[in-house]
Amino acid sequence: MRWRRSRSVQILRGSGSEMIFKIVTLFLVGMGVLAMFGKLTYPGKKRLQSAKCPKCGRYRIGKGPCPCTKGKG
Repeated sequence: MRWRRSRSVQILRGSGSEMIFKIVTLFLVGMGVLAMFGKLTYPGKKRLQSAKCPKCGRYRIGKGPCPCTKGKG
């Protein structure tokens, strides 16, 4: 007596590639959403940019001048 093939095997036959396609699609959509959030400007960005020294690019702490502009010696 031979066993008949169940119908579920025929349904699952093509689902491997479909599942990979869904995973790749969701990954790309997720990366696109993250890219959109990455391009947004956050509050206080201008203030942080003004806290950097225009010459050397280091962050200035406090209200004094940057160490690169102080006279040496």
